[in-house]
Amino acid sequence: MTFTDELRARFEDAGQGHVFAHVDSLEPEAAARFAAELAEVDLELVGRLAAVLEVPDGAAADPKLEPCTVINGAEPAEEEWIAGMLSLAAGEVGFVLVAGGQGSRLGFDGPKGAFPVGPLTDRTLFDWHAGRILAAGRRHGFRPTWAVMTSRTNDEATRAFFAENDHFGMPAEDVWFFSQDMLPALDEDGRILLSGPGELFLAPNGHGGTLQALSKSGVLGRFAERGVKTLSYFQVDNPMARPADPLFVGHHVMNGSEMSSKVVPKRDPMEKVGVLGLVDGVLGCIEYSDLSEELRETRTADGDLVFNAGNIAVHMIDCGFVERLNAGGDLDLPWHVARKRISTIDDAGAPIQVDGVKFETFVFDALGRAKATVTLEVDRAEEFSPVKNAEGADSPATCRADLSRLGRSIIGRSGDTVEVDPRAAETADEFAERGLSVIERAGGLLVEPGA
Repeated sequence: MTFTDELRARFEDAGQGHVFAHVDSLEPEAAARFAAELAEVDLELVGRLAAVLEVPDGAAADPKLEPCTVINGAEPAEEEWIAGMLSLAAGEVGFVLVAGGQGSRLGFDGPKGAFPVGPLTDRTLFDWHAGRILAAGRRHGFRPTWAVMTSRTNDEATRAFFAENDHFGMPAEDVWFFSQDMLPALDEDGRILLSGPGELFLAPNGHGGTLQALSKSGVLGRFAERGVKTLSYFQVDNPMARPADPLFVGHHVMNGSEMSSKVVPKRDPMEKVGVLGLVDGVLGCIEYSDLSEELRETRTADGDLVFNAGNIAVHMIDCGFVERLNAGGDLDLPWHVARKRISTIDDAGAPIQVDGVKFETFVFDALGRAKATVTLEVDRAEEFSPVKNAEGADSPATCRADLSRLGRSIIGRSGDTVEVDPRAAETADEFAERGLSVIERAGGLLVEPGA
């Protein structure tokens, strides 16, 4: 592909003609690659994003913040449990893993999902999730379908990693890959930034882009062909996520919810995690920084934090709801602005840093568009231990410790490092019912499906 007059005219008319400043210096292969990249840019969207920058920060009045209604997942709910099992057994639930990140923050070269977190083995994040999905298929008698959302930076490596590992025991035709869109970063004046001559500075469009990518890629239609009605959405960094939880599915189904969420109680008022709550009467996620010190510290008569519903990015989302959000051709979610110093080039092609802007959509903003929702509180110790940081809180070390502690609770042992393959058992009851054995291994105890 070349820099046609039509392509140049499109960018010139949009006030973005500067992107061609260095094209004469490009080798033919690089020029063709850049031309193809430019052809994919939605200049109408870029114009709308630039208009977002014209709205001054803080222009809106301070919103009214209130806690939302939360269902306690520890309370008996037999009808919901049965409804969830029936929905799973019917194959009405499909699985969507958000896995577009790299492991660079962990000092790891590769897709984050390929990072090993097994307390005793090198079991990776991808393997933990695959194991839970496969076990759900065995437990409830259905054929799971798993869609993995990648990014431009890790798509090829992710596909190769799955192939090298035989798709972790799932048939290759049941594991689908799709990528989220990338958007050009802009400077403060709304001009598209270049990362180098013939290279746009592109950034992912946020986890909300999952909902758009499902539609654009055709994956949503493929789910429908398999009879899937509801999508189980979860993120790659939390190996304790339970994507096929009958209780969660049942609450979602029986309440006619279009989008449901799992939350955990905050560890303390200062934990920097978003909480689900009402913003001017609309359900959404309230960022830690948006809560005043008074609101963060306020407690109920029982001593619980009023704003206590920590968001763990685990959702049930109806396929019809995703279709509706994409009905106009664009995703019906607000844009969030992330202002950063961005490495780019000046008019002469020299590297510089400028104040730039990236744009993202957030999946939890879809909650405010849903006709009905459910928020279910679950036990952090059983379902949430993300790998986000190289050290300290939410690190590989804390995740391995939590997985081992969970393993000890499953097999009823104490004091040892324990790893229970999720294909084997997810609870102490299941471990006992299946009559599984514990394998002594250097450094601890291991439970595997055939043991």
